[in-house]
Amino acid sequence: MQRSPGWRILVTAALAVAAVYFLFPVYWLTIAATKSTSSLFGSSGLALDNPQLLTNLVNVVTYNGGIFGRWALNSVLYSGVGAVVATICSLAAGYCLAKFTFRGREVWFNIILAGVMIPGTALALPLFLLMSQVGLVNTYWSVLLPSLVSPFGVYLGRIYAQAAVPDSLLEASRLDGAGEFRIFFTLVLRLMMPAAVTIFLFQFIGIWNNFFLPLVMLSDQSLYPITLGLVQWQSVSDRHPELYQLAIGGAFLSVIPIMIAIVSLQRFWKAGLTEGSVKG
Repeated sequence: MQRSPGWRILVTAALAVAAVYFLFPVYWLTIAATKSTSSLFGSSGLALDNPQLLTNLVNVVTYNGGIFGRWALNSVLYSGVGAVVATICSLAAGYCLAKFTFRGREVWFNIILAGVMIPGTALALPLFLLMSQVGLVNTYWSVLLPSLVSPFGVYLGRIYAQAAVPDSLLEASRLDGAGEFRIFFTLVLRLMMPAAVTIFLFQFIGIWNNFFLPLVMLSDQSLYPITLGLVQWQSVSDRHPELYQLAIGGAFLSVIPIMIAIVSLQRFWKAGLTEGSVKG
C-alpha cells in the first residue's frame, strides 16, 4: 500500500528528532573538547570559543607522565580480548544448544537466560570475594575474566544458529569427513558472522563503558581503564580545575574507538540482511 505524503513527512520528522536527540551529546562533547578551562565555564556550551582542540588533546595524553595512554591500552586489552573470547565462546555455546541434542539442554539454556536478567552490579561483590580468595584482586585478570562470559551472546548465538545454519549442510560436511571443530571454525562461524559482529559490539561497548567492576577490583592506577581514570580526574577537579578540561578531552578520545568499531563492522550486518534474498 502506498503511504500518503503526510505520513512520510511525519515519519521523517520523527526520525530527525530522534537523530538530534542522540547526536546532541556528541555535538556538545565535541564543542566542549575544543575549549580552554576558562571558556568551558564562561561561554555557551553550544558555540565555539577560541577553539584549541589539538592543544587540549596533547594535554590529555601528556598529563601525569602519559597515564591516559596507559588507561587507553588497558581499555583496549579488557574490551578487545574480552569481546573476542566472549564472542567465540557464545557462538560455540549457542551453536551446541541449537544443533546438538543432549540431556538437560533446555535446563542449561534456561539457566543462561536467567543470567541475562541479572545486572552486572549485583555480581560485582560476589566476584570480588571470589577473586580475593584466589588472589587475583588488583590484577588484569580480575576485570578480564568476568568479561569473557556473555549470557546474552549465548542466547543470540542459539537463535541465529537455528535460523542460519542448515542441518543439511552440517550433515554433508560430516559425510565429507570434517570434524566438529573444523565444521564450527571453517563453516559455522562464517554463516554466523552477523551474529558474531553483534555479540562482539555489544560486549566491546559493555566492557569499554564498564565502571563499577574495575572500581571494585582495582586500586592500582596503572591498571585502570579509561572510565575509571576519567572519573578519578573529575573527582579531584574541584582542587585542580584544569582536570575539568582534561576529563572532557579524555571522554572525547574515549568515544572514538567505539565509533570506529561500529562504522567498520556495520558492513557485516548489511551482508547478513541480504543472505537468502537471492535464490540459487
